[in-house]
Amino acid sequence: MADPGSGPGKVDFKKTIPAYRARRGFDLIDVPDLQYLMVDGHGDPNTGVFTEAVEALYPVAYKLKFASKKTLGRDYVVMPLEGLWWADDMDSFTAARDKSQWHWTLMIMVPEWIGAEMVASVATPGVRLETLSEGRCVQTLHVGSYDDEAGVLDEMHRSFIPSYGLRMTGKHHEIYLSDRRKTEPAKLRTILRQPVLP
Repeated sequence: MADPGSGPGKVDFKKTIPAYRARRGFDLIDVPDLQYLMVDGHGDPNTGVFTEAVEALYPVAYKLKFASKKTLGRDYVVMPLEGLWWADDMDSFTAARDKSQWHWTLMIMVPEWIGAEMVASVATPGVRLETLSEGRCVQTLHVGSYDDEAGVLDEMHRSFIPSYGLRMTGKHHEIYLSDRRKTEPAKLRTILRQPVLP
């Protein structure tokens, strides 16, 4: 969802935090601790439950932005939707693509100066503020439909990560740089990220 206007003094964290930039091809990066509005869910993302989760996050994100500007004098661009994804059997993301088995946490990053008290004053039930510590990660830019991610993820998981003597940890992370309501599937831009350890 685009942020209306981009006036002077408005911080765009997509431009100031290197972890929000990616290219086609895999890169090892170090992601700083960041805090997010979060809401949890389970199952196929092409369902009403997923849509309701998205619709729960955005009003809170915009209320925080306006409260920050009004009470703290600090304005910023509302960040894109992100998601953590996992399953009891990770093959459901690559080989099987069984979306009914997926668990997810939808997120929108908020600045470190936004505190729990401010979030509590505008948040709706089910939406929480939490810090995510990912550290060393592998990430790539995927251009295309979400259903075409399987091959890229398979290469990341089975080839690139082991070739560097690394193993996967944490949850698969996606950053949706495009608004899927307004972008044709072939042009969707998504950062795919996987935390790793030696």
